[in-house]
Amino acid sequence: MPSREVDRRDDKARAWVSEAIRLVEADANRSADTHLHAFPMPASVGVDLYLKDESVHPTGSLKHRLARSLFLYALCNGWIGEGTTVIEASSGSTAVSEAYFARLLGLPFIAVMPASTSPEKIGLIEFYGGRCHFVERSGQIYGEAKRLAEETGGHYMDQFTYAERATDWRGNNNIAESIFNQLSLEQHPVPTWIVVGAGTGGTSATIGRYVRYQRHETSVAVVDPENSAFFPAFESLDGDFATGRPSRIEGIGRPRVEPSFVLGVVDRMIAVPDAASIAAMRFCSAVTGRLVGGSTGTNLWGSLRLAAEMRRTGVQGSIVTLLCDSGGLYGDTYYDDDWLKRSGIDLAPYTETLEGFAQTGRWREPVR
Repeated sequence: MPSREVDRRDDKARAWVSEAIRLVEADANRSADTHLHAFPMPASVGVDLYLKDESVHPTGSLKHRLARSLFLYALCNGWIGEGTTVIEASSGSTAVSEAYFARLLGLPFIAVMPASTSPEKIGLIEFYGGRCHFVERSGQIYGEAKRLAEETGGHYMDQFTYAERATDWRGNNNIAESIFNQLSLEQHPVPTWIVVGAGTGGTSATIGRYVRYQRHETSVAVVDPENSAFFPAFESLDGDFATGRPSRIEGIGRPRVEPSFVLGVVDRMIAVPDAASIAAMRFCSAVTGRLVGGSTGTNLWGSLRLAAEMRRTGVQGSIVTLLCDSGGLYGDTYYDDDWLKRSGIDLAPYTETLEGFAQTGRWREPVR
């Protein structure tokens, strides 16, 4: 019987992918690693707190890393080629960052999002050449994105599935490796805690795997806002838990447990009231002079609680958390007192806790 073979080599397509990868990697090379800022802490606490400033990425948020990883993953898997329409289910910063990379490669981009998405986010996606496709309910974004990909012959990025596998968690300049490199000359170079929120779950998966792989004693804490499914899923060990309700803190919290959220690499979860997130966001901006968003406030609230716990138990060390994005997009919401009043959010008890901690180093749970 004669030998058989199938040869699907396409030199032109391979050359396009090679150039696309060069462009994405060159973009990363042009962007210096993000800064690690020391957050001012009461001396009596004995804990150093650092904010990894992800707002300085070209598209202004932590999601720039995710979008870069997702594009490289799709290019190297042969899912994206010249002219491929890229589609994502996102109403937030991931869509903004993916629109940026799609424009870099000359590819059409469609973001599937709820009709209630803020005009500011829509404007940013369109600024980078993306198109916004609206659905009525947030739970419809997944199916509609998949349908559009089939209809156009495009590629559905599916950040909620691929976030945890698109980034090389062993190293290769991921966010975890960057944190440990930047801490190497600090008083406590191996942090006691790294604190992150979860949107897809990709960041907590990357950091959690990395610290285990490197055999660091660091623990990973995930902070979770109201209405999110991640905390109750962790508490009950039910990976199928769903609330069906969207989070008010943009960028984190999901109505269902997304496939990229890896429960097994998370050491502790902290449920954070939305009022605490916003109070801590404003507190952070006042103390550091950097305008930050709501998810940074969630991170800071959890980090300060852990610092207070370390003081009570006599543990000295360091904590690292993320400054996820700038507060510039939230002037009409989180920084607007009228919006807070209409939303029924009272910051006073949480602000009192934060200011008390700054003065005394002691943590008093808010009285609501």
